[in-house]
Amino acid sequence: MDYRIYVEKKADFQTEVTNLKDDFNNKLGLDLKSLRLLNIYDLFNFTHELLKKTKYKVFGDIRTDVLYEKFDLASKAYLAVEYLPGQFDQRAASAIDCVKLIDPTCDIHIKNARLLIFDDDISEADLTKIKGYYINKVESREKDLNVLEFSDNARPVAVKLLEGFRALDSKGLANLMDSMGLAMNEADIQGIQDYYKDEARDPNETELRILDTYWSDHCRHTTFNTVIASITIEESFIKNELDEALELYKKMRVGLDKEIGDITLMDMACIGAKYLRKHGYLDDLEVSNEDNACSIFVNVPVDGKQEKWLLQFKNETHNHPTEIEPLGGASTCLGGAIRDPLSGRSYVYQAMRVTGAGNIFEGVEETLEGKLPQHIISTKAAQGYSSYGNQVGVPATHVREIYNDAYVAKRLEVGAVVGAVKYDNIIREDPKAGDIILMLGGRTGRDGIGGATGSSREQDQHSIVECSSEVQKGNAPEERKIQRLFRKPDTTKLIKKSNDFGAGGVSVAIGELADSLDIYLDRIKVKYKGLNETELAISESQERMAVVIEAQDKDEFIGYCHDENIEVVHVADVTDTGELRMLYHGRECVNLKRSFIDSSGAKRHTNVVVGGIDNKDPFARDIPGKSLKERLENNLSDKNVLSQKGLIEMFDSTIGASTVLMPFGGRYLASETQVSVQKLPTSGKTNLASIMAYGYNPEITKWSPYHGSQYAVIEAVAKIVAAGADYKSMRFSYQEYFQRMTDDYSWGLPFASLLGAIKIQNGLKLPSIGGKDSMSGTFKDLNVPPMLMAFGITTVDARQVISTEFKKAGNYVYLIKHHSHTNYCPNIGELKDNFQKVHDSILNKEIVSAYAIGFGGVAEAIAKMSFGNRVGYELELSEQDLFSYSYGSILVESTEKLDFGEYLGKTSDKCI
Repeated sequence: MDYRIYVEKKADFQTEVTNLKDDFNNKLGLDLKSLRLLNIYDLFNFTHELLKKTKYKVFGDIRTDVLYEKFDLASKAYLAVEYLPGQFDQRAASAIDCVKLIDPTCDIHIKNARLLIFDDDISEADLTKIKGYYINKVESREKDLNVLEFSDNARPVAVKLLEGFRALDSKGLANLMDSMGLAMNEADIQGIQDYYKDEARDPNETELRILDTYWSDHCRHTTFNTVIASITIEESFIKNELDEALELYKKMRVGLDKEIGDITLMDMACIGAKYLRKHGYLDDLEVSNEDNACSIFVNVPVDGKQEKWLLQFKNETHNHPTEIEPLGGASTCLGGAIRDPLSGRSYVYQAMRVTGAGNIFEGVEETLEGKLPQHIISTKAAQGYSSYGNQVGVPATHVREIYNDAYVAKRLEVGAVVGAVKYDNIIREDPKAGDIILMLGGRTGRDGIGGATGSSREQDQHSIVECSSEVQKGNAPEERKIQRLFRKPDTTKLIKKSNDFGAGGVSVAIGELADSLDIYLDRIKVKYKGLNETELAISESQERMAVVIEAQDKDEFIGYCHDENIEVVHVADVTDTGELRMLYHGRECVNLKRSFIDSSGAKRHTNVVVGGIDNKDPFARDIPGKSLKERLENNLSDKNVLSQKGLIEMFDSTIGASTVLMPFGGRYLASETQVSVQKLPTSGKTNLASIMAYGYNPEITKWSPYHGSQYAVIEAVAKIVAAGADYKSMRFSYQEYFQRMTDDYSWGLPFASLLGAIKIQNGLKLPSIGGKDSMSGTFKDLNVPPMLMAFGITTVDARQVISTEFKKAGNYVYLIKHHSHTNYCPNIGELKDNFQKVHDSILNKEIVSAYAIGFGGVAEAIAKMSFGNRVGYELELSEQDLFSYSYGSILVESTEKLDFGEYLGKTSDKCI
């Protein structure tokens, strides 16, 4: 039988609905007196006995909830909201799992919705306001409570053969791209037409969408691989500096390869690591045919013995999905980041999150058409990322949101994670004909279809209602099971190669594992019926993994999966045909030559113009206020300076018992830390920890991307040094985020940024060994601020780590200041000298607290260092030096007088 039940929190437990009512009133200007919130569960194929057993074991808690089997809504003003068909609903899925624990033999289905009941006298206009605010059309719709039915008889939509494709003229090809919403360009589809002319057949829709996905900017970095035909650097006060950096880049290319290739942004992003490795500065890099995450070797002392480990780290953006569906987009940002080192068989134990938003305090009425309100994006994204991390069991010890009005163009959502694995527990081998590929983990649905190509397109006012299928939904408990599976050496030693399911789904995740493959689409486990070949091939449903193993190991590996309650199926065979073939119920539905797929489409060309830069002080900040006290208070009120404690405390920083530094330090837990530090996940005792920091300032980078990228690296290094680690062993991964490339000047932004990164990498001898580019930060005429965010990581003895809070009164306070050159470029020699002196003094126990200067200048550092233990300060410093940006500078507290740095005064027992 089918039932509907309603569950409502008792009066003493209605925190959520109280907050929701306040939100409606504050954001929409309403005056709701009352609001009720109930969860609706539609239960299908339940017996009365099963309902009785599960009512207060699955759907409600008898101590906190009231459960209704009937609920009279006559004459009430209400709104019922449910997920769109095909969207993953974790609440419903978890309920099904719980019911099956009670009765494993049952064959049931559950749908979930939320019911809001308002004041009886609420106006239709106010109800319309609430609907527009509460329902995100990308993921949800209003539910018809008159319907109680579950249909699982959907039939797949037949895949079309694109008859006549070979005969289409250029206009016909353009019309086809437009009608199918393809992300490729005219040259790409012309190349595809030529390919099929040679094949003497027309493609079907599945093949064309697979190629569109493979060649998207997201999967194949089309923008970064565009050939730069000419470079013009306009006259400005730093033209000579830029010319020298360009010559440095060209000299670094000589001798690295037998043949010097085209100049591309990708070549510029990779040149530093290649060059420094050749010259002995990157001996710890793991080189393999798997490149899902940055991977370096580290020696780990465990119980007094040295063990060889791999440390893997990765940064991931989900800007596009988080912009249109914040909770799901942000949760899968973390999930996707985790799966990269996880596919490398590492156990992920550390995470940090850096985001960018517009004005979260603006009124709903100020929201641009086609956009969600900024505060909705920020709050729901934080809920998504934190809930996923808290469920999957990865601590986030450093969380920051950067505010800049330009992020109204598109949200910035970045997650960075660290994983580690004992090297003896893994193998790296090339697949060979006869090997098999298993898919394990979550089932496949329509969530995420088109995500790769969608994230590569410019957003417009229609995106929010047209992109529902592109948004993925995360299932953290499923990924947690894969983490447990991959932490077992018996499992990982069977895996020759692995890939996670991100952009492109089966077509890319499995397609990248070997040059020749037969993939059996009809074997894929699905969430519901009705998926056709195209959907099965490109769905980006999350929490899935593909592994290559030898055929003889199949039963053993499947047994390990079943031990963790993970579904697993043999979905592909490695062949030697040089073709990617997909079969559906024995019928070949895809046949693409690997050489054609790997061509990545037509080669693209562009010209680059680096625009002139105004000669102004980029570090000066004008802080309003009639007195120094007012200016200090206003500085601390700056959106990029205030503590963000409410946001940070949404994230569990202690999962796994590996946390070295909590997000806030001192007796009063009020001095924020600047780094993420976690001990490695060894089976025995170790003091070795990984330490990670980021750097980026949008204001400096908007002024000059060349300077901005250098100071991003320097900021990350300074934070690492201030926490007690040696900067000389740091490795980097960069996150680029730029507007849509529309003209030569827009191309000049990432070009100049990467020139700066090359200069600073070479100067500090600190290579970037990975990264992620996101090149679609445009909404109509709005663009995100140019960005190269630097994530730096190294290892440190946890006993050497120091925190940011002043320790006691009477200690000495010094500013270890960085003095930039007259062209505002960093003084690398001075920085290296300062960093080494600070590090040595920390090792000698002289420096006991330190803070790398950031958004709020020295004034921010002094205040935040004082909060943790309520230790004050007495100092003399000019206001210019007090508030200006001073990246690379470090404020330190020392128990002894130092023979370097600028003495500012002493800490005091007076703290206002």
